[in-house]
Amino acid sequence: MTNTSHHETIIILDFGSQYTQLIARRVREAGVYCEILPFDTSVDKIVGQRPKGVILSGGPASVYQPDAPRPQAQLFKNLDCPILGICYGLQVFAFDLGGEVKPSTSREFGYARLKILDHESPLFKGLPSEMDVWMSHGDQMTSVPPGFHVTALTDDALNAMEDPSRRMFGVQFHPEVAHTPLGARVLRNFLFAICECRGDWSAEAVIQEQVTRIRDEVGETGRVVSGLSGGVDSTVASALVHQAIGERQTCIFVDNGLLREGEFEATLTLLKESMKLNVVGVPAGQLFLKTLKSVVDPEEKRKRIGKIFIDVFEEQANRLGNVKYLVQGTLYPDVIESTSVRGPSAVIKSHHNVGGLPEKMNLRLIEPLRELFKDEVRLIGRELGVPEEILQRHPFPGPGLAVRIIGEVTEERVALLQAADRILDEELRLADLYRAVWQAFPVLLPVSTVGVMGDERTYEKVVAIRAVTSVDGMTADWARLPQDVLARISARLVSEIRGINRVVYDISSKPPSTIEWE
Repeated sequence: MTNTSHHETIIILDFGSQYTQLIARRVREAGVYCEILPFDTSVDKIVGQRPKGVILSGGPASVYQPDAPRPQAQLFKNLDCPILGICYGLQVFAFDLGGEVKPSTSREFGYARLKILDHESPLFKGLPSEMDVWMSHGDQMTSVPPGFHVTALTDDALNAMEDPSRRMFGVQFHPEVAHTPLGARVLRNFLFAICECRGDWSAEAVIQEQVTRIRDEVGETGRVVSGLSGGVDSTVASALVHQAIGERQTCIFVDNGLLREGEFEATLTLLKESMKLNVVGVPAGQLFLKTLKSVVDPEEKRKRIGKIFIDVFEEQANRLGNVKYLVQGTLYPDVIESTSVRGPSAVIKSHHNVGGLPEKMNLRLIEPLRELFKDEVRLIGRELGVPEEILQRHPFPGPGLAVRIIGEVTEERVALLQAADRILDEELRLADLYRAVWQAFPVLLPVSTVGVMGDERTYEKVVAIRAVTSVDGMTADWARLPQDVLARISARLVSEIRGINRVVYDISSKPPSTIEWE
């Protein structure tokens, strides 16, 4: 875990909004550390973290329903710091403190024009008297609690309120989304004018803090192994540990037989020559494929792969001797999706770095990136001198191609998908689109369809192409790739790979879909 004892902290209580992670990212972009906690986190725990401020997120519920998510009853009495409620968060304390919240007669979704009434409000300091904002709510506050006054409204609803004496502020719109152009300034006003934060969260601060923490934990003679995949996360984690303890880290790069075509050899060379890391390559493809034989359930795939990875790491650690720690490139989104820290949300899927680990293992985990988003990791990587070739790589799942093959994983299917992945990668780079998308990959479906090739009937596999745009992977939209590029990709897949006769394009966004199919 990131040691944040020296940093100012903002606590975000999550009521189930799809935008909660965006709030966190906006706060960190402003240079302030923040953590997301479930909505019903105990007041003692929140107070114990000595936050500079607390933000209540939005959420899909209605506050007047009996089972609506609520913070602990003493929250508003016991907190000695400013509070900002956003959308549902505003409605929570409006309702609980004596105001009224009712179903909207005119539901607000999308753009609205906000009119600021109180130009002395510190929340709207330096902002114009009117601005565009993004709405997403079916309920509205119809009267404010005693002690509060309305600070802004739209044509259809009261949209902001505050009680400066209690340092409580609320907005009905979403300042965290890009569709509220001046929203970042509203949040900065809360952080700096109201919470009086200094803004001490930066890539340099994270590096210095983690280097100190790793040295303290490992000691002067301790040795670690690092689970290295060649992707952004594990490489930056290894670079961070290398800065802390140098050659006492041995990076284990396992060829699980589920990597991209040619990736094992090329990445091994890059890590050794460009980054000067102490790397051991372990070919273990047949072991993983044997373990996956007849397995079709995606969670079972992840857990079996996770177990074999740990077995390989522990075997290598035993050979090295005196190794007690395993480094992993776990990120904050991995933790959020795997452990349901997000209020009333559910676990979506176990992540290889989180939910796929066995309950008992002999190595203690070091996860220096566990509280970071992907864009923060890339910033830290640049500070550490990680090559852009690695930093700009598309995210790749820990279980590799196993979760891009729907159904049983076989050597033949892996080879087919590797070829499809290579063609997709080549075409995106030729069209100068590789960096324009967050992630792009083919998925091999357990479906065969009829086709015609050379006047002969074929009955072969379907490949789905998935390409998305995103900032941190928590939300994503399907990429609008040019039709001529899609046409070239499809033509090459069908003509160059024996076994594929149909290509489809995935146009679903996250949410409701996840980026990976499994």
